[in-house]
Amino acid sequence: MSTGKVLLGVMAGAAAGAVLGILFAPDKGSATRKKIMDMTDDYAGNLKEKITEVINTITEKVGNVSDSAKDLAEEGASGVREVKNTIKNSVDEKVSYQ
Repeated sequence: MSTGKVLLGVMAGAAAGAVLGILFAPDKGSATRKKIMDMTDDYAGNLKEKITEVINTITEKVGNVSDSAKDLAEEGASGVREVKNTIKNSVDEKVSYQ
């Protein structure tokens, strides 16, 4: 199970527990609704932060993979040029001997 799924499960469980605790607390309805709204705002803010962190992590990893792919392509192109030059030099040497 991935860390993201575990974190999401823990946050959902904590939110459900907090809401149930408030619902069963002996408060006026309006006070209870205000507490629920405040908690919902807090959890929404925390969730937004976590999503932003995940997006930043994914963006960074995609950038790293892209950079690695570019480096690999450049190395491959360099190798192809080197082989091409070696073949050309070999052909030029054979032509000059004849």
